[in-house]
Amino acid sequence: MKRIIQLVAIIMALLVPQSINARTGVNYGPSASAFSVETNSDAQQVKLRIYRDGLGGKAVKTINMKRDPASKTLWQATIKGDLKGKFYTFDVKYNGKFVGECPGIWATSVGVNGKRGAIIDMPSTAPVGWNNDKRPAIDAKDLIIYEMHHRDFSIDPSSGIEHKGKFLALTEPHAIQHLKELGVNAVHILPSFDYASVDETRLDEPQYNWGYDPVNYNVPEGGYSTDPYKPEVRIREFKQMVQALHKAGIKVILDVVYNHTWNIDGSNFQRTRPDYFYRKNADGSYSNGSGCGNETASEREGMRRFMIESVKYWVEEYHIDGFRFDLMGVHDIETMNAIRKAVPQDIFIYGEGWSAGSCAYSGELAMKANISQMPGIAAFSDEMRDALRGPWDSNSKAAFLGGVKGNEESIKFGIVGAIQHPGVDYSKVNYSKAPYALEPTQMIAYVSCHDDMCLVDRLKASVKGITMDELIRLDLLAQTVVMTSQGVPFMLNGEEMLRDKKGVHNSFESPDSINHLDWNNLERYPQVMDYYKGLIAMRKAHPAFHMGSADMVRRNLDFLPTDNCLVAYHINGRDVPGEQWGDIYVAFNAHKRARTIEVLDGEYTVVCRNIKCDQAGITTVTTKDGKVTIPAQSALIIHN
Repeated sequence: MKRIIQLVAIIMALLVPQSINARTGVNYGPSASAFSVETNSDAQQVKLRIYRDGLGGKAVKTINMKRDPASKTLWQATIKGDLKGKFYTFDVKYNGKFVGECPGIWATSVGVNGKRGAIIDMPSTAPVGWNNDKRPAIDAKDLIIYEMHHRDFSIDPSSGIEHKGKFLALTEPHAIQHLKELGVNAVHILPSFDYASVDETRLDEPQYNWGYDPVNYNVPEGGYSTDPYKPEVRIREFKQMVQALHKAGIKVILDVVYNHTWNIDGSNFQRTRPDYFYRKNADGSYSNGSGCGNETASEREGMRRFMIESVKYWVEEYHIDGFRFDLMGVHDIETMNAIRKAVPQDIFIYGEGWSAGSCAYSGELAMKANISQMPGIAAFSDEMRDALRGPWDSNSKAAFLGGVKGNEESIKFGIVGAIQHPGVDYSKVNYSKAPYALEPTQMIAYVSCHDDMCLVDRLKASVKGITMDELIRLDLLAQTVVMTSQGVPFMLNGEEMLRDKKGVHNSFESPDSINHLDWNNLERYPQVMDYYKGLIAMRKAHPAFHMGSADMVRRNLDFLPTDNCLVAYHINGRDVPGEQWGDIYVAFNAHKRARTIEVLDGEYTVVCRNIKCDQAGITTVTTKDGKVTIPAQSALIIHN
């Protein structure tokens, strides 16, 4: 009986694929491993090479793969024996020449710098208790997203974090405690797949990049692991990070960059199926809708399948809770809807609803204006962002926060979550002259992210002569608009610490001295963290600020008369399920002097005023003349 059980185990190991698609990659088994790679139909030959190490040395075995007789594009090979710990490459011949070795597009484990695929026993990478790990049950309307870069968050000595710049930083109690104390319930991590711009053989030297230069889409980045030479380490440590965040009730959102590859000739796409995965212009040149030298062709069957299967893999193997699509506007609508359908409904999907240039595609793209055609997918609201801080094409121009009139309707557009609402004059909205969201959860509300200046730098650059008091007041005012929006709120890591980047606009490869978080600011400016905590706690506790339904927002939220640099609205909390407050008034005053709004007479509890926010109440105010005062450059929230 024991031998029968062992035999069955071996057979199952051979039959059950451990890569993301049975058609390509490597399927490891202890007695044999099966390899397959997909090419263009005119491929003449494919060589499979086996190596002892992930970098350097000669191949210990070279095999000519065989074309699947039922397919013109699939090549296969099986090697007997236990290859665990070895590495592999594919080399495809076109027009009499081999294109160059690579691990293929479906590699799920690689050696240092991602040059060779690794043959590992994937189940062995699971940390203790991984099978019991579960995604936190948080509805889209209840999310509060915290965008972070692994190195920014933990690299500074002031962080008190041991595993600086590593996946494991987010397993440490100090890091977890900070996120829980702040109150965010979703962490959006910048690209964490294997990317090109950090040399994993030189991690003892300072290197920095955001990581928007993909190499191996389905493997964690080795630079964030404690040992990039051991393929299992980066996988296990990534899972430990996810597990620790899940235990803390925090979702993990992965920033994915399917719209382009780091280059063309050296990419795994080009080395297996030349020109298939990329769009070209009519003159034969490569289209550059990504602004990075190329753009992928999501509408093609192979690219669409790759994106779907890759997303599914991150969900199934790494328990990822959501995806932020870089330059989502490069992808076609059908592909984005297919991805939405392929994963569980509690997986949150959002992206940049624009491209960085013209795309060589005649169909409809996943632009912000087309979000209504993509139910269950959200887009960033640059309407709200730029109405608050100033236009994207100028760092020095101010907007609402700088006392510039004319941005009020764009802010109202963001407050309702980009839906149709009778209180918004869409003809005066900055970028969108019509609503694009079916539901408010299809809009991401934000004022800053990794792109462009962070909020502190933008305020310094655009508000002339700004004092530290003004800076703090306007910072908190901006985030109050974001956190009370009916859309899904999103903040850049470190804003709760008054983060700055020394005025650098595009810090994608700036040194740590620019990108790091200075945790000492938590002690220098404790009122900022206290306000953020109180603001987030208030949003989480009160459904009126995240109704989640366009009909409910239209029914229960009405705007007060708008004035220059003053936006105010009323929410009828009595008709919002689970809401404990009755009449709720919210007002944003960007003026350097106090302003007033008209409210129903009565006694109100003040929960947000000046630089304090506490849902338990700061003070009370009784109105007899129907007016209440909003202090200069601040928000006011009251309720009865």
